[in-house]
Amino acid sequence: MELSNEIVLRPRFKFNVEENNNSLLDLFETKGKSQSDFVVTRVDDHVFIRFPKAKQHFWSPQLHLEINEDYDQKSLSTIYGLFGPNPTVWTMFMFFHFVVAGFFIGFAIWAYVNWSLDNSYAVQLFVTLFMIVIWFALYLSGRMGKRAGLDQMHELHHFMRDTLRSQNLHSVN
Repeated sequence: MELSNEIVLRPRFKFNVEENNNSLLDLFETKGKSQSDFVVTRVDDHVFIRFPKAKQHFWSPQLHLEINEDYDQKSLSTIYGLFGPNPTVWTMFMFFHFVVAGFFIGFAIWAYVNWSLDNSYAVQLFVTLFMIVIWFALYLSGRMGKRAGLDQMHELHHFMRDTLRSQNLHSVN
């Protein structure tokens, strides 16, 4: 079963470019220093493109590019892209998911034990079902956050595309 991109909170993409990966990494680093609309950070084969603090809001996305060289053809590189929220926001968001899952499992076990012992389990069952409601609320807030950052996500993608086009680089596939 293939999932559509509509339910993915962190969209990904991949394409090949006819250029050495070090040239591409240097290109993004140079382009990042020559403009002030985006903050471009390079760590090894990874490039992080984000908005300056003044333009950021809670759900502002960042673009993480991993630029790998093709070991068969040294003049070909593969670019893996991942859009996502600020890593701190994403960590907090995932922490909430794990807390909700922990409470769900804990209270479900507690409800089952009380049920098997013929004790009252209404409170435990209520909390278990309430965790499902909270999980849906977290999921919907993530979807709303993605929608709130959609315009900025397009800006990041255009910056990446324009940077590659500035050197007349086009995707191979």
